Amino acid sequence: MCIAKRLLHVKNSICSEALACGRNQDEITLIAVSKTMPETAIMEAYDAGQRVFGENKVQELMQKKVQLPDDISWHLIGHLQTNKVNKIVGEVDLIHSVDSVKLLHEINKSAKAKGVIQPVLLEVNVAEEDTKSGFRAEELMHIKNEISDFENVLIKGLMTVAPL
Repeated sequence: MCIAKRLLHVKNSICSEALACGRNQDEITLIAVSKTMPETAIMEAYDAGQRVFGENKVQELMQKKVQLPDDISWHLIGHLQTNKVNKIVGEVDLIHSVDSVKLLHEINKSAKAKGVIQPVLLEVNVAEEDTKSGFRAEELMHIKNEISDFENVLIKGLMTVAPL
């Protein structure tokens, strides 16, 4: 099945599920994970109406961003190392994987220097798995005052991966 047909199938499923649980489908954003996909595949999804794409590596995202249409909304969905913060801040519409106060400090510092507000999601390790990164749920209450001081970071919500 081609990308356009698969995309339509997914969008129809989202619509059906939204209706079944009383939600407005316009409140749901489908993020097409384009990591490792060539620009031609991304353009096929783009031509089928997809505008939000997620990449897990900063370098790959930045390469694709300059090659593809300007109206794509890019999301960084992978782990962000502090040494790559300056490259990605202001370049994406959302960073999904902010897993420490130290990383928030770096994002805020970079965003302030660039004169932007960077939207982020805080990654929460709800399963409390040692092999996963992210804040522990109880930790969020202890850091709320500290993270509320970041003027150039907009915390849009939480990103979690539920245990199996």
